[in-house]
Amino acid sequence: MPRDRTPSTDDWWRSAVIYQVYIRSFADGSGDGIGDLAGLRKRLPYLADLGVDALWLNPWYPSPMADGGYDVADYRAIDPAFGTLAEARTMIEEAHGLGLRVVIDIVPNHTSDQHRWFQEALAGGPGSAARERYIFRSGLGPDGALPPNNWRSVFGGSAWTRVTEPDGSPGQWYLHLFAPEQPDLNWESQEVRAEFESILRFWFDRGVDGVRIDVAHALVKDPGLPDLGSSDIELVGAASHDDHPHWDRDGVHEIFRGWRAVADSYDDPRVFVAEAWTGAPERLARYVRPDELHTAFNFDYLTAPWRAAGLRRAIDASLAALGAVEAPATWVLSNHDVARHVSRYGRPQPDRPVRSLAELAPDQPFDRTLGTARARAAALLTLALPGGAYIYQGEELGLWEVEDLPEELLQDPTWERSGRTDRGRDGCRVPMPWSGDVPPFGYSPEDAGAQPWLPQPAAWKELTAEAQLGDEESMLELYQEALRIRRSHPALGDGALTWDSRPEEEVLSFTRAPGLRCVVNLSPEPVALPGHRGVILASAPLEDGRLPGDAAVWLAC
Repeated sequence: MPRDRTPSTDDWWRSAVIYQVYIRSFADGSGDGIGDLAGLRKRLPYLADLGVDALWLNPWYPSPMADGGYDVADYRAIDPAFGTLAEARTMIEEAHGLGLRVVIDIVPNHTSDQHRWFQEALAGGPGSAARERYIFRSGLGPDGALPPNNWRSVFGGSAWTRVTEPDGSPGQWYLHLFAPEQPDLNWESQEVRAEFESILRFWFDRGVDGVRIDVAHALVKDPGLPDLGSSDIELVGAASHDDHPHWDRDGVHEIFRGWRAVADSYDDPRVFVAEAWTGAPERLARYVRPDELHTAFNFDYLTAPWRAAGLRRAIDASLAALGAVEAPATWVLSNHDVARHVSRYGRPQPDRPVRSLAELAPDQPFDRTLGTARARAAALLTLALPGGAYIYQGEELGLWEVEDLPEELLQDPTWERSGRTDRGRDGCRVPMPWSGDVPPFGYSPEDAGAQPWLPQPAAWKELTAEAQLGDEESMLELYQEALRIRRSHPALGDGALTWDSRPEEEVLSFTRAPGLRCVVNLSPEPVALPGHRGVILASAPLEDGRLPGDAAVWLAC
């Protein structure tokens, strides 16, 4: 049944559970093997029944797909592979009718190299106004054949590419912190700043409720473009200190204060969520001060291993830093850029943060049963913590990382840029299984002639949404029940927690007032439960009143 939309004056975003839709892999309505708006519209009732508050869509703009849509060629249109602008507006209206808000992605650090602006920059030549929109520099050495500095691309190799000038001569270099097809914009340009505020208004005027900001920490660069030190070269994804030349620079905050003014100008104020990789929670908190962005992804929690000490440190540091600026925390287990947590948790756990499976013991096989048990417990932990939460499509089905995709099908630019040593992120982007016993599992229409753009494991027949609905022991039913309780229980959502467990214990236990205690057993052995009035929800059956290893429970207290 449709749910009333919570008025923005109630700060819905402080407690929201937001479902991430990777459009290309969610549902294919046209039958070409690629997910699209038609498929998403068909599955909106599923999301409403799941019990989430909003959906976040990865980029849906026209794109050559050099980086899965994060190379945008036109910020005011929909990629024809996904649908049309009219379909997007209809989808937004239908989502609102089901009580779901809509958050879209914006990519402000870079455009596609096929964007009109960059094509004008190539044609304009050195010193042209068109080149001022990007970061062009002359090379080093007597003939300019060396890059302007030693900055590295996140995807591997140099962050600089040399162009051929209109007269055919070797020319300047342009900066791309990601793929060469993603030239970085120059955010010192007032034209760039005005253009993106206009883009925000374009989508807000069409009913979009919020915007997720891709690599929000990367927009501003040190104008001197100094070389990186050796430690910074190795750490290409985040800053190792407060004055990094291109990550998390103070100048980004002026930009986002301007964006907040745009969002607040609407009668129903729009919201922002930042993807910002910072060196410390205190740096992340700067992005969500009252006059800047609303929330930010919590990567410290996402990358924490399945160990009580690491999880508690991430939780405490996040709540302390964000609480200091009166911002809510957000909790994330998986997304389109990291290995799925069922697969991360299904291996021996280190004492350090983990993003990829390569960081875990390579000689240890994936224990699906263990990973699934831990993922079930992690779901209850995440949804019990103060603040909001994100669910990456398929985690509510217990999907694991697909680690054996054929090399010839890999599309993540990391694969080629790393010299085919890093398989990249395709394994977490495999299309959703909806129904049936054989691929494509209802992802595409039955009469579709095309195969999904990435192949699904045959074993996923056990994990389709159809197979799990009505099965009280399934992951999907666990998520649905947890979300139903979260919406109705006064203790859950934004607020505070009180720890009942000691930091050295392998059990996390905390109370949410009024009347709910969450207990998570991260050890392999059952543990006794504290006094309680009853069991609200458990990730696994209790054993003679004791909580099994790698399990969680919500207790009435």
